[in-house]
Amino acid sequence: MQRDKTALRVLAQWALLIVLGLNLRPILSSVSPLLMEIRAATGMSFQSSAWLTSLPVVCMGLVALLGTRLHAGLGERHGVALGLAMILGACGWRFYGQHAEVLIATALLGGLGVALIQVLVPALIKRQFQQRVSLALGVYSASLMAGGGLAALVSPLVAGHFAHWQSGLGIWLIPAAVALTLWWRLPFAQTDQPAASAPTRVWRKRRAWWLALYFGLVNCGYMSMVAWLPAYYLEMDWSATRSGSLLAYMTIFQVIAALVMPALAHRSHDRRPLLMISLAAQLAGYAGLVLWPLGAPHLWVALIGFGLGACFALSLILTLDHCRKPHEAGQLGGFVQGVGFLINALSPWMTGWLRELTGGFASAWWVLVMAVCSMMLLTRLFRPANISQTVFAAQPTLQQPT
Repeated sequence: MQRDKTALRVLAQWALLIVLGLNLRPILSSVSPLLMEIRAATGMSFQSSAWLTSLPVVCMGLVALLGTRLHAGLGERHGVALGLAMILGACGWRFYGQHAEVLIATALLGGLGVALIQVLVPALIKRQFQQRVSLALGVYSASLMAGGGLAALVSPLVAGHFAHWQSGLGIWLIPAAVALTLWWRLPFAQTDQPAASAPTRVWRKRRAWWLALYFGLVNCGYMSMVAWLPAYYLEMDWSATRSGSLLAYMTIFQVIAALVMPALAHRSHDRRPLLMISLAAQLAGYAGLVLWPLGAPHLWVALIGFGLGACFALSLILTLDHCRKPHEAGQLGGFVQGVGFLINALSPWMTGWLRELTGGFASAWWVLVMAVCSMMLLTRLFRPANISQTVFAAQPTLQQPT
């Protein structure tokens, strides 16, 4: 009997992790396939509509930088519940989003909810899945990406069925309500365990800044793809459903990579070879979007999806490699995600700006190519030797090389 209860508790923990991840990207990815309808109804320009994707990511960054204080003040149980309630409220409000101001406000509210959940997850994983951290991060990353792809596929279908684009955005209150109910009835064990020691000033550590820069740049392509990939093909006379399906197709390969690459990473302490493979896949995909966009679009999207899915999971694993305790994971994970998501937030805005400036998306894809090349050079810095000592050891600081 006790063994059955333990098995059920473990199963519930994995199920909750998946449900949480599924709710963290529809607020972003449901917009892009409906962008032309949204712009026609609200009068938003390409640059201003980019805020519908950028603003939630800014929230993710700013809230993540306050992660330690939020964890202490709210605890995981109440913090995650509040985040899910914000996502639910934002999606419900979008049913009435006839004006640009409403969409911007819901992007802010939903972004705060997503940010609050994301900042609490690393410490939760580090504690609840102590022997399977890499696998748990892979499952969390895969479910997060699956939620984004599902929204890109389903939102235009719902909007078309009801002839009401707001329905395609608001429908995502349903999974948020389900997640909130499950979370409150079946919370993780020991979810409000306090930190064991005083926080470390990770912002003074050079390695922490390198990790944050790396997380931001290896993942910034995802935000541009979510915001503009369907719009790129809408301009080539694809339908909203067909262009949105590209994001869903990309998600399949994100999920595969997010599950497979962490499993491979578990076999070695050196993350660099897998990161280089992942970055090379991104590089080939972005170049293909520019040079042969209609020649093999599904191949380019598959390569991009695989590279992004792997980089997200592996960069989180790389961050947690520098931590030995759950409260360290919360501090460093919050800082890395905070700075990283602020970098990510620039990507869709920059893409929209370049689209307005040049009349096309090709220049933005070339910028992503250059970013990937620079990150391939930076990858060499993350040698496995003494990696867990570089952030939380007493000596290395911003003024001293690590």
